[in-house]
Parts: sequence; structure tokens; C-alpha cells
Amino acid sequence: MSKRALICGVTGQDGAYLAKLLIDKGYEVYGASRDIHAANTQNLVRLGISEDVRYESISLKEFRSVLEVLAKVKPDELYNLAGQSSVALSFEQPVETLESISIGTLNILEVIRFLKLDTRFYNACSSECFGDTHGVPAVEDMPFKPRSPYAVAKSTAFWELANYREAYQIHACSGLLFNHESPLRPERFVTKKIIKTVIAISRGLTDKLNLGNLNVKRDWGWAPEYVEAMWRMLQHEQAEDFVIATGKMYSLEQFVEYTFSKFDLDWQQYTSFDNDLKRPTDVSVSVGNPAKAKSLLGWAASIDMYGVIDRMIDAESKVEYFEKS
Repeated sequence: MSKRALICGVTGQDGAYLAKLLIDKGYEVYGASRDIHAANTQNLVRLGISEDVRYESISLKEFRSVLEVLAKVKPDELYNLAGQSSVALSFEQPVETLESISIGTLNILEVIRFLKLDTRFYNACSSECFGDTHGVPAVEDMPFKPRSPYAVAKSTAFWELANYREAYQIHACSGLLFNHESPLRPERFVTKKIIKTVIAISRGLTDKLNLGNLNVKRDWGWAPEYVEAMWRMLQHEQAEDFVIATGKMYSLEQFVEYTFSKFDLDWQQYTSFDNDLKRPTDVSVSVGNPAKAKSLLGWAASIDMYGVIDRMIDAESKVEYFEKS
């Protein structure tokens, strides 16, 4: 019999790529969202799998809703990718961010415990928990120093899971994923904003790219590779937490410069700076050490920032809304 997987947050970037990965592996995939009937399933349509997913509505902040869905689906594997996912937006919506991530994770853990389910649980954690790594590649036991409401929420969920794993022997793990991008990124993410705006500039549709702090450095990877790491974590016999990263860091300025160079444009002529786009507190340098994932999971990233940009440009250049009327 094929395995059954439940993906909470199936309509997002990671949820869609993960759903495709699992379907290709022969899984029976259930996709959950707060109101699946009103959810935007465009990412699933874009990947050609919207008809292959069985849909469920779930409110992770409500224990009864989580209980009903898990009792019905009884998944072999559960991937929680739901919750408010923007660091910038978390400063504007700190309560919603904390509740959607921490309470949602806690409800899943408690339902697994309460129903005595033999479900392997993956929790989407974040490199943001580490805060500024000061150029030192983060490993799994590096102390957390969160610098945003989003990071605080993800850190809370991480320790909830660690507690349940130890206290109740639940097979649960957290993926400490560093930045990972793709054409499915929403426009509120700076990488998608840069790619889309530079293409528009190259076509004479606009003349400025507005950004905040170009000095921040990040470890950028390719999202389809990172969902492979999520799956491998749940196939590992022992439940453990893993840093998922490329191990390479680049500045946002390098990201911008390379993107403009693909169109033979000088980035400095088209880029302006807006202090309103800067966050109250930000992470200056963020880079991860994926050695444990390579050693125990056999996983390693093959696509770095330049490969990510190339692939995003290729995909975004084909989008119809860039065509002049």
C-alpha cells in the first residue's frame, strides 16, 4: 500500500513542490489549508498536480479542527508548512504570527499524542531562529537568538516539538531551513520582487527597483531541492533536527548585481533605497552548515544563488503579464 501524507500549507511554495515530490513517489497526498475552498491553488495548477491532491480544510489554531482532520486522514507522514511565513509582515502582525505558528504546531503534536497516531511529523522551522550567525555557518546546536516575531514563533515551535519528542517519543523533527527560492515565491519576498522588477525594467515597463538594506548576506538555495530534504528527514530511522542550507552566502547587492547583469544592465542606474523597507531589527549575516544532512541523509544542495537566479529569470520571463499590450 502507498503511504499517506498530509501537507498543511499545501498551496504555498514549499507545499506545492513537496506535494509534487510525494505524488511522483507514489504517495496518497492530502493537502490542507485554513479554507481549502477559498484557497489559491495556482501553485498546484502550475505544477500540474492540482487534480492529484485530496483537499481538506483545517484550522491549526483550533484543536478540534486538527483532531477531526487527523482522525479522518490518519497520515503516515505529516508536514506542517502552514502559518504566517513573512519575516517583514511579522513585525506588523506579531500576534497572528506567533499564534499561527506556535499554537498550530502544538495542536498537531497534542493530537498525535492524544490519538496515539503512528505518524511521522515534519515541522518547518527556520534559519531565522539563529539570528545573526556573524559569518559562522550555523549547526543544529547553535544557540537561538531570534530577531523578529517570526523567528520567535519558529523558535517556540521548535522547542514545543523537542519537548514532545522527548516526553512522548513522537517521531517528529524540525528542518532549520535557510533561504530557499523558486518561481512560486509570492511577490512580498525580496527575491521575487527583484527578479520581476528587473525583467520589467529590461522591457521598459518601469525604471526603478526600490530596496532596503543591500548589505545583508544570505544563504540562498533552490526550493525543490529543499523539499527533498524534508522528505528524507522523515525517512531517517531516528527523529532528529537538521540544518538545510548550501553553506554559501552572498550579499543582497550581489543578488541584485547578478540579476541586472543577465540583461546587460548596470544595477546602480536603476536601484533606489527606501528606509521604510528596512526592518526594526534584521539579521545581517545568515549562513548554514549542512554537514549533518549530508552525512546522515545523503542530502546536499547542488544549486547556489546564481543557479537560483538563472532558474527564476527563465521561469518569470515566460509569464504573460510581462507582455506589453
